[in-house]
Amino acid sequence: MARILAIDYGGKRTGLAVTDPMQIIATGLATIDSKELIPYLKKYFTTEQVELIIIGLPVNWDESDTHGTPLVKAAINKITKEFPHIPLKTVDERYTSKMAKDAMLQMGMKKKDRQIKGNVDIIAATIILQEYLQSIQ
Repeated sequence: MARILAIDYGGKRTGLAVTDPMQIIATGLATIDSKELIPYLKKYFTTEQVELIIIGLPVNWDESDTHGTPLVKAAINKITKEFPHIPLKTVDERYTSKMAKDAMLQMGMKKKDRQIKGNVDIIAATIILQEYLQSIQ
């Protein structure tokens, strides 16, 4: 089996998470500069087989767009254009950043580590992927 890749896309940083080849465990992969997403994915896809990309789509409770929705939609267009052979699904990412911050507290991360914003992005991507895996079981 191939991996599933999750993306928590942001204006500055993007968190990435990936499953193991058996698609059982979600693991944080990296936090990268959002401008480097396509080059990073090109390099990653040369070494790893990915059968699905999941990307968090920010929406309000009333299903209206947030300030981040247009950024994510633009990223989706770039990804599907560059990698048309890999299916892409959007998932609701409401509160994943808050959940990531709560998880860091529960894990006992030191305050200085919790303040590194990239840590929130990678954990949020992992949460997005884990929730997707649970939804398909």
